[in-house]
Amino acid sequence: MAVFDSTSKKQVQENPGDFVKLCFGLRNITVEDLTSVELISPELPDVDMHQADVLIKVKFRGKYVLVHFEFQTTDSFDPPMALRMAVYIILLIETYKMDVYSTVVYLRPDAGRNDPGKFEQNIPGNQVMVEYEVVRLADMDGQQVLDAKVAGLIPFTPLMKRPADVDEADWLRRCIQTADSVDVPDKPAYLGGMAMLGNLVYEKEQILEMLRRHTMHESDLYQHWGEQAERKRALEDILQVLEIRLQPEVAQRFKPNLESIEDLQHLSKLLRAAVLADSPDDFRKVLDATRN
Repeated sequence: MAVFDSTSKKQVQENPGDFVKLCFGLRNITVEDLTSVELISPELPDVDMHQADVLIKVKFRGKYVLVHFEFQTTDSFDPPMALRMAVYIILLIETYKMDVYSTVVYLRPDAGRNDPGKFEQNIPGNQVMVEYEVVRLADMDGQQVLDAKVAGLIPFTPLMKRPADVDEADWLRRCIQTADSVDVPDKPAYLGGMAMLGNLVYEKEQILEMLRRHTMHESDLYQHWGEQAERKRALEDILQVLEIRLQPEVAQRFKPNLESIEDLQHLSKLLRAAVLADSPDDFRKVLDATRN
């Protein structure tokens, strides 16, 4: 579900401080002394797994540490999520020589129920344990986020636990109205991100109708939604061509970099490059030129 993962990552990119506070709040750690919050691009050795989703470098208690988030739409079985997280954490420690605080966030209500929050190898004399935090949005108090107006987390509130006396439709309305009241630079994109994430549990037509009735951004939102759908189709086309011409493993190798590209014109150029490429290096040259 690349479109939901990329939408989630965009919320972190826009409001990294909110997610740093979430990370430490989950661990009951005071955050008054956080400084120098900076998003960084993951630079991990190539592994046969997905690239790490989000890394935030922050100065905490006098030293730099890494805050690491993974966003999961569904459960991971091949490899299991616990193993994936253990590999990420060890590689991040080795690569950056910093302490790492890792959290996996499950978007769908039925995902993450069996995630143990740790990887264990129980062999006497060779025991291994790597721990991380698990967040299931369906278990998170959505009203608390709305009341606090945490800008980075509000787009996720349609996926969170609603008050017992509030039905689904009223909860979606409440989430949209609060999001519309938040001061952000690009309100249509912000509401569009909420709509995209909300589509995991609500019908698209229901979300768009609610947006139309309770915000002043109807035309911009429809345009944003259409652009996101077009971007998703372009990404799928590129990956399919790469699979056919250069083998499935090549497509998977380029997938994380492709998912980070928002510009439709760039994706159009890359689709043509995928069709013409005779080798992975041919495609990589165009990809590198597009990203520069």
